[in-house]
Amino acid sequence: MSRRTLIRGAAATAALGLSPARAQNATNWPDHTVRMIVPYPAGGSTDVLFRMVSDRFKEKLGQNFVVENKPGASGNIGIDMVAKSTPDGHMIGGATVGHFAINQFLIKNMPFDAETDLIAPSLTYELPNVAVVATQHVPAKTLQEFIAWAKARPNGISIGSPGPGTTPHLSGVLFAARTGVNAVHVPFRGAAQTIPAMLSGDVTFAVDNLASYISQIEAGSMRALAVTSAKRWPTLTDVPTMAEAGVKDFIVTSWGAYVLPAATPAAIVNKLSAVHKEIASDEALQKRFLAAGGRILSSTPDEAKAFAAKEVTMWRDVVRLSGLTPQ
Repeated sequence: MSRRTLIRGAAATAALGLSPARAQNATNWPDHTVRMIVPYPAGGSTDVLFRMVSDRFKEKLGQNFVVENKPGASGNIGIDMVAKSTPDGHMIGGATVGHFAINQFLIKNMPFDAETDLIAPSLTYELPNVAVVATQHVPAKTLQEFIAWAKARPNGISIGSPGPGTTPHLSGVLFAARTGVNAVHVPFRGAAQTIPAMLSGDVTFAVDNLASYISQIEAGSMRALAVTSAKRWPTLTDVPTMAEAGVKDFIVTSWGAYVLPAATPAAIVNKLSAVHKEIASDEALQKRFLAAGGRILSSTPDEAKAFAAKEVTMWRDVVRLSGLTPQ
């Protein structure tokens, strides 16, 4: 290759906003260990599900994918690391609905803007919420029976959640608004504290992540009245959706998506999206996700962006209903 050809090649990559090294990385990615940043503690649903797919990336791409938990500030610390990282595809974030569509309405000084600072190669998973009551303390067998029972109580009901601004809390707000039930929010640190309070009769109701309640539902100590997914959930086919149970416009899921810095070359973004699509088609992995209470998803970057934009509109309105203001 002549010196003139080399110069022309370098000029072409520069015109695209890429250095020759960046252009090479876009073709050969990944060429060393990839860090998968999960912005929540180890052992939670987000951590478990992203670890499942991370293991498959090792097999498909021939490089180590190392999961690192970087919790704090409603998950913003870890995702901010990703947003400000070198855009070469070697640091990927495991972002959730909070980063895309909720935190911006609850936190005054967000360290990043999900729409402009990040790109999502693919949606990764969704987890439905489930409306549950303690079998021993609530006689209602259906959601409509529960609504009638709740409205007849002089002091209404209490709704437990893992804390203000979480999807279970906001789902409870939406439920009260849609049904006219008088409800008081009782925040806990997580489902591990909410569940005992419900089983003791101190808290009436929850609309919380299915993954946290499935064992109680299967054991019969909790009764599932409805799921918040668009369709019936594969592992709870006898439980109606909110719409089927008579509460319209109530599709709520906790979902996750890979994120990369917005300046990441399209070749890397598209390669990650394509490999995830292959992974998501694996029936064995689909079953593992369902066993963990979730469902594996895949999408194009454009589909992920459109989905996030729709979620922003919905959660903005629900946060307004909650009365929460940015802190």
